[in-house]
Amino acid sequence: MAGPLKNIRIIEFAGIGPGPFCGMMLADHGAEVIRIDRIGGAHVAGDPLGRSKKSIAINMKTDEGVGLARELCKSADGLIEGFRPGVMEKLGLGPDVLLGDNPDMIYGRMTGWGQTGPLAHAAGHDINYIALSGVLHTCGRRGEKPTPPVNYLGDFGGGGLMLAFAMTGAILNVKNGGEGQVVDCAMTEGSALLATMTYGFLNNNFWRDQPGVNIIDTGAHFYDTYETKDGRWVAIGSIEPQFYGELREKAGLKDSAFDKQMDQNEWPALKEKLAELFKMKTRDEWDALLAGTDVCYAPVLSMTEAPDHPHNRERGSFVDVNGAKQPAPAPRYSSTENNAPAPSPQVGSNATEILALLNKSDDEIAALREAGVIG
Repeated sequence: MAGPLKNIRIIEFAGIGPGPFCGMMLADHGAEVIRIDRIGGAHVAGDPLGRSKKSIAINMKTDEGVGLARELCKSADGLIEGFRPGVMEKLGLGPDVLLGDNPDMIYGRMTGWGQTGPLAHAAGHDINYIALSGVLHTCGRRGEKPTPPVNYLGDFGGGGLMLAFAMTGAILNVKNGGEGQVVDCAMTEGSALLATMTYGFLNNNFWRDQPGVNIIDTGAHFYDTYETKDGRWVAIGSIEPQFYGELREKAGLKDSAFDKQMDQNEWPALKEKLAELFKMKTRDEWDALLAGTDVCYAPVLSMTEAPDHPHNRERGSFVDVNGAKQPAPAPRYSSTENNAPAPSPQVGSNATEILALLNKSDDEIAALREAGVIG
């Protein structure tokens, strides 16, 4: 592997969503990520969250399988698991055991509610975690119900990405003479952290604790999406006076009502005027007029359109992996190069290579297969 995390080994216990995303981030940046799958586990062809990883399928219901996972963890810099609190302990693979084997390892735990607290053992999903953090309350339009932003804020931004950051920091701490430890990553807390600026606005009376009435939550006419003549959409973010002035100039907004940019009482009426205006041209016509200017404008692209936009093409913002478009590894470095993402492995397809790291002979590997310990 190439990248700033080369020579770092991570063991990832297979799961869905934020844990695999954390592993993908680390693999994208050069870490060797070994995924422990269940025998017969599902594999989604082309799953980008599995890219650049290796897979071994282990029967964790056997003592031999648990012992094999334990051996792998002895060689690792870090571990990722996303089970409910106590599951890994019941397997005999809790942090007391594994940090006893490998005191320098970082034990990364990904949950929605955290390892402790009255909700720690309750089931949940992204929508629940961001509801409890106060973040979901901010996502919605005036007078309408809160709208979950897919699962970007809890699972991925407040979960997988947060854990990848914490594990990298904790591994660096070990390299600087510190000791291994457990990272307790809770998506509720991670999503709250993403809203730090908004909480700051609220504390300083710059934010009303209502959705859809504030400057950057679609309350303002100059920060919203608008439908075009051809049924497509454009996004406007003309907050600063100079950018708002350019919007008025380019779009021909001579009505004096637009002089009151920051008068919140005028926002609903001005929004209606802009809605009428943007329906007068197609999205391509607005592109020709506003793209690349200081209006702070962009067309709202679909997921099939985005990879082919000229800006994204020139920067290589998307990559082709086995014929499928995926977001490219990010961010990028001025001198360190990452490898191009490799396809997600089939479940168990790297068992021989992985077990060779433990100095298992071909006969030993064959015996493990025959006994059903590995798939």
